[in-house]
Amino acid sequence: MAFLVPKLRRCVSLKNLNSNVVPKASYHANVIDHYENPRNVGSLDKEDKNVGTGLVGAPACGDVMKLQIKVDENGKIIDAKFKTFGCGSAIASSSLATEWVKGKTVDEALKLKNTDIAKELSLPPVKLHCSMLAEDAIKAALSDYRIKNQNAEKKE
Repeated sequence: MAFLVPKLRRCVSLKNLNSNVVPKASYHANVIDHYENPRNVGSLDKEDKNVGTGLVGAPACGDVMKLQIKVDENGKIIDAKFKTFGCGSAIASSSLATEWVKGKTVDEALKLKNTDIAKELSLPPVKLHCSMLAEDAIKAALSDYRIKNQNAEKKE
C-alpha cells in the first residue's frame, strides 16, 4: 500500500516506514511564506511604453514565469507584477523578485542575481533553476522596457 505525501508528490511505501520515523521534507519558511502569500500577483498593461514584460520558461521542469515592471520618468521601477505556472519555489522566487526590483533603478535591478534570490529563500540545489528563471525574467522585462523606449525615442 502506498500514499501520497501532501505537497511533496512523492509516493512512500508503508512497508518501509518505521513507526518512530515520519518521512518529512520541508521548504524554508521564506519559501512557504512567499508561496502561501505571494506578493504582486497580476499583470500590467503590456502596451504601455513604461512597462517591460519578461516571459521565460524552463522546459525541463515546465515552470513558466511572466514578470512585468513599470518604470517612471526618472528610470525608477515603481511597480512589478508576476504570474507563474510552476512549483512553490518558482512562485516564491517570482514573488521575491518583484519585491526586490520595486524602488530600484533599471541599472540597479540588472544587478540582482539568482544567487541572491536562492540564498534569501534557502533553495536547495535541485531548485536553483527557479531562482535562475526569476533572474532571467527580470532581465527580459528590463530588456523589453529598454527596447520599447528606444523605439519611442526614434519615433519622436
